[in-house]
Amino acid sequence: MGNGRFELVIFDCDGVLVDSELLTNRIFAEMLNEVGLPVSLHDMFETFVGKSMPQCLEIIATMLAGPVPPKFIDEYHARTTAVLKRELKAVPGIETVLDTIDLPYCVASSGTPEKMQITLGTTGLLPRFHGKIFSVTEVARSKPFPDVFLHAATCMGAAPSVCAVIEDTPTGVTAGVAAGMTVYGYCALTPAERLRAAGAHHVFSSMSELPGLLAQ
Repeated sequence: MGNGRFELVIFDCDGVLVDSELLTNRIFAEMLNEVGLPVSLHDMFETFVGKSMPQCLEIIATMLAGPVPPKFIDEYHARTTAVLKRELKAVPGIETVLDTIDLPYCVASSGTPEKMQITLGTTGLLPRFHGKIFSVTEVARSKPFPDVFLHAATCMGAAPSVCAVIEDTPTGVTAGVAAGMTVYGYCALTPAERLRAAGAHHVFSSMSELPGLLAQ
């Protein structure tokens, strides 16, 4: 399903390729409650989803009015790794999307390369992204800045104007728009109006819609 409009599709990872957002944010909320911050899963999606770990830690330190407990990150990684390996699945329909779109594609995420190895590996998607994995750890600034998307486009040899970004958070949408790319907001978990408000050019709620949208 190729077209003359796009030369590259850039996927976010968590919530777009792998159905990890509910799993990891459930753990995150539990841990924040354990350190005295009474947050709900809804609060997690409002405040933390789409941000890098350093950004999240800054928010937590502000909420605590003090430093984050020293073993918080290690404990979070241990707990989330265990639950991801046990329960993680690919986003419904994403394999069909990857099989259908006749376009080069890659992944550009706020997650670390190590995390993507686990999530993409657990879901069986890793072989599809060999040599096409880009992390915010490789650039100067995290989303909502465009750095990771521009880095991915440069490495893949595509101009921003011919790149489509698939994102599921306002932070990621903002980054894609700032990169000068066309952004498709996947609203399975995030309300469509929040993605539109962040600048998404199109929104969709089922991955089965995406190939047709890209071909329009």
